[in-house]
Amino acid sequence: MEINNQQVMKKLIFIFLLIFVVSCGGDYIDKPKNLIPKDQMAEILADLSINDQATFMYPNSNLEAGTRYVLKTHNVKPDDFVQSFKYYVVKEKMNGIAEEAQKIVLEKDPKADKYVKEKLKKNQNLPTFAR
Repeated sequence: MEINNQQVMKKLIFIFLLIFVVSCGGDYIDKPKNLIPKDQMAEILADLSINDQATFMYPNSNLEAGTRYVLKTHNVKPDDFVQSFKYYVVKEKMNGIAEEAQKIVLEKDPKADKYVKEKLKKNQNLPTFAR
């Protein structure tokens, strides 16, 4: 399955903007009982991004079913994912996790890596971690 590189970039930029907006809120949150480790969270985010791309390539696909499948594959309950996501955003650790997720996506699709590097040369406003 080939990933639409432009859509991957748009999705990742959206994630970073969402993280930035949400992280500007309060900074107190209890550590979730079933906190997902950072490396596993990055893997899940990468897989969710790829799953999201499948809905663009196959318009009749079910995003919700794909999301459930990704979480089940990683043995993670939806509530644990949501609570862990909120925790990492509030604790301002989600940027690093999202950066790692982008690296994972780029490793899975070398064409996306080439595409991102070309776009970075043209647009210096994109995040610098992908350079």
